[in-house]
Amino acid sequence: MAADLVFTGGPVHCLDQGNTRTDSLAVHQGRVVALGTEAKALIGAKTELIDLKGRALLPGFQDAHVHAVFGGLELAQCDLTGTTDVQEYRRRIRAYADAHPEAEWITGSGWSMESFAGGVPTADLIDDVVPDRPVFLYNRDHHGAWVNTHALRRADITRQTPDPADGLINRDAEGNPVGGLQEGAIALIGDLVPGATAEDRLNGLLRAQKLLHSIGITAWQDAMLCATNGFPEVSDAYRTAAERDLLTADVIGALWWDRERGAEQIPELVEKRKTFTVGRLRSSTVKIMQDGVAENFTAGMTAPYKDACGCATANRGLSFVEPTALREYVRALDALDFQLHFHALGDRAVRESLDAIENARNANGHKDTRPHLAHLQVVHPTDVPRFRALGATATIQALWAAHEPQMDDLTIPFLGGDLARHQYPFADLVNSGARLAAGSDWPVSDASPIKAVHTAVNRISYGENSPAFLPEQRIDLHSALSAYTSGSAYVNHRDDTGTLAVGRRADLVVLDRDPFDVPSSEIGSVEVNLTLVDGAPVYEAG
Repeated sequence: MAADLVFTGGPVHCLDQGNTRTDSLAVHQGRVVALGTEAKALIGAKTELIDLKGRALLPGFQDAHVHAVFGGLELAQCDLTGTTDVQEYRRRIRAYADAHPEAEWITGSGWSMESFAGGVPTADLIDDVVPDRPVFLYNRDHHGAWVNTHALRRADITRQTPDPADGLINRDAEGNPVGGLQEGAIALIGDLVPGATAEDRLNGLLRAQKLLHSIGITAWQDAMLCATNGFPEVSDAYRTAAERDLLTADVIGALWWDRERGAEQIPELVEKRKTFTVGRLRSSTVKIMQDGVAENFTAGMTAPYKDACGCATANRGLSFVEPTALREYVRALDALDFQLHFHALGDRAVRESLDAIENARNANGHKDTRPHLAHLQVVHPTDVPRFRALGATATIQALWAAHEPQMDDLTIPFLGGDLARHQYPFADLVNSGARLAAGSDWPVSDASPIKAVHTAVNRISYGENSPAFLPEQRIDLHSALSAYTSGSAYVNHRDDTGTLAVGRRADLVVLDRDPFDVPSSEIGSVEVNLTLVDGAPVYEAG
């Protein structure tokens, strides 16, 4: 048997537990059929031979927590990423509005809380830029929105409008809305924004797929399908793409848990699992958003937040799902073989999620449902060993584990107790035996696995000169890459991917340099040259 494809002439990193490294790999009918000397022996007359010329071959990256359709849609909207300058925001908003005179609403995303005093934007900053149409702009973490006065009037939001139970309208000293909306309050205006068309959503998914392949991603878990609670619904794009064979990546769809409802929605989730499982799409996961984010003081914490003067407040953040009810919901979903995917950012939310998993394990036994907790900004030390004990995967967004103004100005000064010392405890989790997976949360942050790996190894963002953030929580390169390969493959139930071995699917990425041979400070400069899914190229540089 001759191979269809043989890679040789460079390091082949299998990223297995033994950290196997060889110099050749052979592919036949979309599977790895040989490594090393045996791979070279399968070179035949019709074999495509790829000389790596010193470049590195790795398993393809997998993103365990991403919002691909949202990201693809936002690529066509007003983009405020890449800057923190308010005047630049204003310039981009005006330019987008001028370029889209037919748009009823001006929509987009990407502004940073650090750009504004107290992290809160105000309507007056865009009223003169777009005076004739409503403006609705998500911040980069999508837990807040910036709107103009026209939008506030369209939604009839006034001083008398009460805050929703799961959110906050930012106000001035007299109680008047100023133009910022947090968490559930986003829906007060977001629900009025005309939704994208089915064609828009499909095109957004295909744009996202192209981008994700270009950075080495071969599969992912979308963390928000069949969304409610004010978030856009995008699941039809996946179903359409899967039915038309337009998906070139395997996708796990995480079905959204409506936090305003209870167990009565479980039969509906069972039906959605069937409806949205077709082709390369499998919707076998339920996503529960248990808390908010630390920057707007909605992440659920065990110690109360501080105020601007450093004094303790009465606020410990939110639990979107009441903890006792959460345990029962998770038990019921686990019994139906759903994977649970938790948004758990504060240490109390992490504990509540682990408690729910423990309850399900006690009731149902240790089923192969592979629950995972995403974000994990603060994990109480007593809960670190519970990940391994419960078989719960820690899904990290490593890019966030670095000093930046949002961290230094809006988070660390306001965390109560000693919680600031327990942020993003990657090394503690690894040392405890926990399994790590990795995701980007794109478009909340950059989708690049390489840049995230750089931050996990250095605790410094690539290209920055800031001090390392809690440097004792650095992890080694093999652990960081494994989180983005075998760790996420495990979470996604793709057991024939994630490492390179005979019989595994040939989901592969070629990097322009060997990341194990560059200084740790330069890991983030490594680039993707080639991405393959089932042995077929889905991205080629140049």
